[in-house]
Amino acid sequence: MIKTKKRYDCAVGCPVEATLDLVGGKWKGVIVYHLLETTLRFNELKRKLPTATQRMLTRQLRELEECGLVHREIFPQVPPRVDYSLTEEGRSLAPIILAMHDWGTGRLKRQQKTSGIRAQPRGHSTAAARQASARHSG
Repeated sequence: MIKTKKRYDCAVGCPVEATLDLVGGKWKGVIVYHLLETTLRFNELKRKLPTATQRMLTRQLRELEECGLVHREIFPQVPPRVDYSLTEEGRSLAPIILAMHDWGTGRLKRQQKTSGIRAQPRGHSTAAARQASARHSG
């Protein structure tokens, strides 16, 4: 199902709305974050997002592919192999996604201080994502 391009009224928040339409959703930003580091297979992404259902992950990947942010490459072998990577347009989101990561890290730390609850790290490699982003930003 290919979606038609959405039209925006181009009010003051129009660019923000357009961006959120692409990366909004519970998992899209996190998928882009993980793909900043490297190409991943579906099951590798699934392991990085253990609370995402297979159906939801598939849907979000398809939407990211439809809007031109993610490239899906199918290899004709048995069993079938499918790799997901970011397109150049998808890589252009790196500064936004990394800024969201930094802001979220600060927010979690501030919440820990006020509530005394410790957040559990999930093994995200921000340094690797930043290095991959720098390599592709030219």
